[in-house]
Amino acid sequence: MSLSSRNTVPPIPKSSATVPPLPSTNGFLPGAATELRPWGSFTVLEEGRNYKIKRIEVKPGHRLSLQLHYHRSEHWIVVSGTAKVTCGDRETLLSSNESTYVPPCTPHRLENPGVIDLVLIEVQNGQYLGEDDIVRFQDDYARAPNSASDTS
Repeated sequence: MSLSSRNTVPPIPKSSATVPPLPSTNGFLPGAATELRPWGSFTVLEEGRNYKIKRIEVKPGHRLSLQLHYHRSEHWIVVSGTAKVTCGDRETLLSSNESTYVPPCTPHRLENPGVIDLVLIEVQNGQYLGEDDIVRFQDDYARAPNSASDTS
């Protein structure tokens, strides 16, 4: 192997082996179930000990609850669209290929202020990853205790 100049990239070796195509599953793992929510949907792509990976879609103009989780952190990576993220007392706009981290016990919210679907990948880490590890403070769909359909 010889060193090449910084301006050239060595060619990719050709292989005689071919990889068979995956069965058509619209980009999801076989058996992955999509759960519908008033704000959009999520699909669990993979789950293992102390982690879960989801694909989340948020419809334009919709947002998730202002919430926190006691037992998990979350990493969000925007695939397409624009995300308005509230994490603690900080608000941030994220675009494609940008990400953020939500620590455990931190109030947070995800919102789609755009005109196209927001698609992101969520990676959860923690000792307990159940959907019931959620405390809602405010919810546009009246799922929080004493919550009216406040859309402000």
